[in-house]
Amino acid sequence: MPRLPRLTILLLLALSASAAAKAPETVNIGYQKANIFALLKYRGTLDETFKKQGIAVRWVEFPAGPQMLEGLNVGSIDLAATGDAPPAFAQAAKADLVYLGHSPANPKTEAIVVPESSAIKTVADLKGKRVGLNKGSDVNYLLVKALEEAGLTYKDITPVYLPPADARAAFQRGAIDAWVIWDPYLAEVETNARARQIRNAEGLVPHYTFYLASRKFAEAAPDAAKQVLGELGKLSDWANAHQQDAAGILSASTGLDKGIWQKAIARSPYGAERMTPAVYDQQQALADTFTGIGLLPVKVDVRSATWSLDKQ
Repeated sequence: MPRLPRLTILLLLALSASAAAKAPETVNIGYQKANIFALLKYRGTLDETFKKQGIAVRWVEFPAGPQMLEGLNVGSIDLAATGDAPPAFAQAAKADLVYLGHSPANPKTEAIVVPESSAIKTVADLKGKRVGLNKGSDVNYLLVKALEEAGLTYKDITPVYLPPADARAAFQRGAIDAWVIWDPYLAEVETNARARQIRNAEGLVPHYTFYLASRKFAEAAPDAAKQVLGELGKLSDWANAHQQDAAGILSASTGLDKGIWQKAIARSPYGAERMTPAVYDQQQALADTFTGIGLLPVKVDVRSATWSLDKQ
């Protein structure tokens, strides 16, 4: 069989690589009513950018991060944005995802709160108390670290695992002594129930929003993945400079008062940054903490979800 000329081989390889990385016909994005992808959806800038390239955007709403990452795992969506904890749990469940980037740290957007008249003044006072939280969530990590800081362990409190809406009702009627929660629910309960913070995440845990993709999508369409990250960066610049407008969009999306969203956004700078070794280390510490308290059944190697472009 005759050998192909070297130039022909190189051209074939280039064409093969181009075909493998060609633009997708549709990009499927998961979003929640309260996260940055909701802002991107309602602003419409990503849709406009991709439309010029012949790419359609399909937006798929999810109630929370874990369900969204299950959608990512089974292939119903290509991209998602969640807090710190859901990716670690998804990796434990063998989801083949990659980290594209992250927001700036937002430690002031999650906190442990108590009723205004509560005798609880510090985290140490939580010993023996009933603490409401969403199991396996970002605030679960905050609670563990706050207890450690106060010289307590997770066994010193009674965790009451409730989704935010149920926890809000339990907090209102006094069925739980404290609630660990994130914005905008944090801003809402501070505004409408005069809840009092006893500890937020500042100085304890960084609290990021992570931008995630299925590995299949990220490897097959790296240019599209990078474009989404770029659009998130542009949107972040706009939202940081136009907080009232961003609050109006998220108010319409969630049904929460604009004033509540203004309070939440004021302590939550938006951004889209590529992953760094330091952020992977912080995420590994979170995963190891959940393994240590038995919420994760296996040890997770966070760096196994590194995007190949970040390895170069």
